[in-house]
Amino acid sequence: MKIFFYLFIFILGIEINAMNLLEFEKNQENFILKKWEYVSDQVMGGVSSGKLEFLSEKNQKYLRLSGKVSTENNGGFIQFRSGFNFDNNEYKGIRLKIRGNPSEYFIHIRTVFLFLPWQYYSGKFFAEEGWSQVEILFEDFEKSNFYQPSTFSPSDIKSIGFVAFGKDFDAQLDLMEAEIF
Repeated sequence: MKIFFYLFIFILGIEINAMNLLEFEKNQENFILKKWEYVSDQVMGGVSSGKLEFLSEKNQKYLRLSGKVSTENNGGFIQFRSGFNFDNNEYKGIRLKIRGNPSEYFIHIRTVFLFLPWQYYSGKFFAEEGWSQVEILFEDFEKSNFYQPSTFSPSDIKSIGFVAFGKDFDAQLDLMEAEIF
């Protein structure tokens, strides 16, 4: 009987220590699309194009990043991102429920210690045509420049972005769930 009690407490603790990044169940489309900002390499002269949509399928809501990523003219990304402020340093990573055009995609994290637009920490994941769950630990994120600190704390995070990046391709990334855990 004790084992069930401890298992219950453990599972409850996991849920308490996770934070939903999307908040679909509480908010409407306009709020979600205002919270998440679409950005492409056109801000620096690139030619990639795309869009962010709020969609629903079989009563399941999700965000879709889609477009054409082009490395032409020193470009090569489309993304959607949002600002965050976490007080808890106990978080270990980000958990996603995703699907998309089969390809590598990335999570880019910016912290309070990064000032230049090309500075970020990158976590790589692979999307497939069917829905799948992905977990990326913060310790597995890689820094984009040698002069950045090697690691970061969750309380240092100021923005999280979901990115199609680094090669010429037609991107489509659907994100149904995202939580920091």
